[in-house]
Amino acid sequence: MKPPPSAPPGDDGHSGGRGETQRRILSASALLMATVLISRLLGLVRDRVIAAQFGQGLETDFYNAAFTVPDLLTYLIAGGALSSAFIPVFTKYLEQGKKNEAWRIFSVVMVVTAAVVTALVVLGEIFTPQLVQITNPGWVGPKAGYVAATVPLTRILLPTQFCFFLGGLMMGAMQAKHNFWGQSLGPIIYNLGIILGGAFLAAPLGPAGMCWGALGGAIFGNFLLQWVMLRRLGGRMVTSHLREDLKHPGVRDVWKLMLPILLGVALPSVSPLISKAFASYLGEGAQSALMNANRQMQIPLGIFAQAISIAILPTLSQMAARDDIAGMRSTVNYGLRFILFLTIPASVLMIVMALPIVQLLLQTGKFGPNESAQAANALVFYSLGIFGWSAQSILARAFYALQDSRSPVIIGTCSTVLFLLFNVLSLKITGIGDVNATRGVAGLALVTSIAAAMNASILLWRLRVKLRGIEGGKLLVEVFKIAVASGVSGLVCFFLRNALQDRLFPDTAHHVARQSLLLLAACFSASCLTYLLCALLLRMEEIKPLLRILRRRRG
Repeated sequence: MKPPPSAPPGDDGHSGGRGETQRRILSASALLMATVLISRLLGLVRDRVIAAQFGQGLETDFYNAAFTVPDLLTYLIAGGALSSAFIPVFTKYLEQGKKNEAWRIFSVVMVVTAAVVTALVVLGEIFTPQLVQITNPGWVGPKAGYVAATVPLTRILLPTQFCFFLGGLMMGAMQAKHNFWGQSLGPIIYNLGIILGGAFLAAPLGPAGMCWGALGGAIFGNFLLQWVMLRRLGGRMVTSHLREDLKHPGVRDVWKLMLPILLGVALPSVSPLISKAFASYLGEGAQSALMNANRQMQIPLGIFAQAISIAILPTLSQMAARDDIAGMRSTVNYGLRFILFLTIPASVLMIVMALPIVQLLLQTGKFGPNESAQAANALVFYSLGIFGWSAQSILARAFYALQDSRSPVIIGTCSTVLFLLFNVLSLKITGIGDVNATRGVAGLALVTSIAAAMNASILLWRLRVKLRGIEGGKLLVEVFKIAVASGVSGLVCFFLRNALQDRLFPDTAHHVARQSLLLLAACFSASCLTYLLCALLLRMEEIKPLLRILRRRRG
């Protein structure tokens, strides 16, 4: 079915044109980037506290495995499907001036979600041993005791899902009104809870102390704070005709979108969980090494890709509600260029500086050089897929804004099946056991990056067909410029790293954190300066907002 014709952006009176749309996206993205950066920095503090107290061994494997069952629910529904299905429908009713109808839909979805989540959490608490065994299939035979050690930690974490589900819905309502403070502050408080749990409860309780901290952070940051902020924005629960509202057309639209989106977001959401399951067949510390590398890879994704994709969804939903297909083409193109402008050079720098990054962030206490080398090796291969994860975060939301869940379902399902096959093949090649743990972890990280690139490529092709173009020539030219500039900055980083390591930091056995910090500061500064100079020489459009800010400051 062909999309309806549309006027250029700004012709309908609802928008100030392409420049106004870009400024709105940039403004929201800047707020989210700043707060996500704070959250990620707290996450790094959290990881360092865990590394210092427990290293990268069995206890951290139990801790990481405890999040698998709760995270599976969070990623699939609270983190992806629920908000992605709710925001376009909620936005459509707001755009049509039906504010009361919008809040009636919100109320029904909130109540039904609360009931479903409560039932899921209770079932999870009952069947925790079985679920832990299923999600860690390698824990059999001599490793059977690992399941018993993980079960109590999982039971502490399961109630957090109530907060994440309902908090995610409230965040979605605020995002539809272009308010992103709830999305920004929730993860910060959540990470603070884990840090406090690690600092004050880990000594007497072990990994369970951090799990209790995570539960407290979820209650305060992802539930109570979100409700207070939503109420201040005029949000309300409409329960007077709740039974009749269960049949509301808008509610049916949310459920209709949500079920297919579960599959559409499957690969980016559950890939870490699938990787952890396969890592359970490897040696001691393999799951922890994989998750440590994945969390470092998530830093640029969280700061750039997550922020921009969250900021762009309400704008795309508004354009879709007005049948502004030309505006969507322009906005998606701009979002892709902007997100790749930031994440491709970040990917190159993380590949070159993987070991110093891990040494700075994690090597302390029980976390030694061998653990750093293993995690850094995985980080190199994870970083290859940053551009794929970044692009798909924009592309998938364009489909959800169009209320087309069929395309992401088919693409996401096929990608997930291929991802599973790639993981099996990876273990066949690298082998299973303690000796091959490092190679096995690197192989699992590599197939994740391959799957991400494939998923993003197919999504791009399908969206291009649906929107009858995506200004592809402009996109290709800019991506080529970004690749050239990233390559040059990566070479500068590589040669500078080697020179400084050999001459200034010959002693790697002592003062590792200080040496890594100095090395990263020098190499990142030189690389960023090189990249910006290349961007100016190549006249990249993505550098223009920064130049406008500098001109205003100078003026």
